[in-house]
Amino acid sequence: MMKRVVGLLFFLFATVVAFGQQQEKPLLQFSGITVNADSNKVIVPYVSIANANSKKTVNISNYKGYFSFVVHEQDTLLFTAVGFAPQEIVIPANTNKSYTVHVKMKPQVINLPAFHVFPWATTDEFRKDFLTMKVASDDLENARKNLSKSSLAAANSTLARDAGEIQSAIGQDMHTRILNSHSLIPNPLLNPIAWGSLIKSIAAGDKSRSSND
Repeated sequence: MMKRVVGLLFFLFATVVAFGQQQEKPLLQFSGITVNADSNKVIVPYVSIANANSKKTVNISNYKGYFSFVVHEQDTLLFTAVGFAPQEIVIPANTNKSYTVHVKMKPQVINLPAFHVFPWATTDEFRKDFLTMKVASDDLENARKNLSKSSLAAANSTLARDAGEIQSAIGQDMHTRILNSHSLIPNPLLNPIAWGSLIKSIAAGDKSRSSND
């Protein structure tokens, strides 16, 4: 009887030791980079890395996609990121004290069904309300004034030029400069005919003033 009890205790002790050794798997440093599977040069930053063997352990790769933390051998790591399909990596057994890997994240495109929101239940109700809609006379008159030729001309003279007009003016100026790059532009101050016309206009102005007096 005593031998059976001793044998049973020895068996239980061996089982507990073997189970403990199985549970205490070797630790290693797990490092790597998360990249796009379509191009190994494109980094995928801030990828969540969850350890399936330890649900409370979650790590995140940095803005360069780099990660490094301690795991056990044969642990299962799940890599997840928005816009990419989940990737699962199992740490191999009997490795060295470190394990490095490039995690290739595959882009995942999800096409959602189109969803239209209308304030009317049916198109017939919208057509009926649109046809029976009454526009206020004041609003209609304001719209006519804003779209009149005089209002558009005044707005065109006061508002700043848009990008198209500025580009056209710059192009015209560059074209003129290219045409005149090999020619001399006359200076009106050095033209005696221009001076004569100026003196004549001044004299004519003085005579008109004296005649009015």
